[in-house]
Amino acid sequence: MIYRSRLKSQNWAGETIGIIVLDCEYPYIPGNVANATTYDFPVRYAVAEGADNHRLIFERDLTLLDPFIAAARKLQAEGVKAITGACGFMALFQDEIAAAVDIPVFMSSLLQVPFIHRITGKRVGIISADKSQLTRDHLEKSGIADGLPIAVGGMEGCEPFRQAIFYPDGTLDDDAIRAGVVGVAQELQSRNPDLGAILLECSDLPPYAADVQRATGLPVFDFVTMIDYVHRTLVRRPYHGYL
Repeated sequence: MIYRSRLKSQNWAGETIGIIVLDCEYPYIPGNVANATTYDFPVRYAVAEGADNHRLIFERDLTLLDPFIAAARKLQAEGVKAITGACGFMALFQDEIAAAVDIPVFMSSLLQVPFIHRITGKRVGIISADKSQLTRDHLEKSGIADGLPIAVGGMEGCEPFRQAIFYPDGTLDDDAIRAGVVGVAQELQSRNPDLGAILLECSDLPPYAADVQRATGLPVFDFVTMIDYVHRTLVRRPYHGYL
């Protein structure tokens, strides 16, 4: 077999997924999108310089497009085969980042919502880092039509979550955040008996997906389900078996 280099700018190989992370500092525990041990395959990270979660989520600062595109182009040059984000609110820049590179881009976990609705035929519950900041613009840029049935809950009422993520002091109370997200999920389910599945919008919430599923009995989607799915499309393997 003869192997050929894919890119002159690639000095290593074997990473399919590139992940654009925010310029933030707090504990990225296993299960978090920004923790490489979350995955069963190697990933590559790039920081969107100066793009912190306040500028993205609360200010919706459109000037962040430049550092996002710079990070995407860096990842493409380093040889990844697809690019994702590490915050559902990056949906604001999905189209522009996708147009700036030549590989698949899936910036927000919210992109899964239409698919989730189609396979369940029921309302989709979304647990966001802060539901008050999740706008119609974020939904539209994720392909979520106006009439698609959703129910949104948020982590803004969970003080340990807010402290760890938005006002970090270098600590994260794992048990308290777990209790908080499970509580939000149970409230969503109680208020919406037609709920068919739950999507965790925030990249900090996948560590608690199993807890949410145990508490609700529902399918639970998040950034990691999306990243795993795309990765598998990029590394298809031959089947071996027997009849």
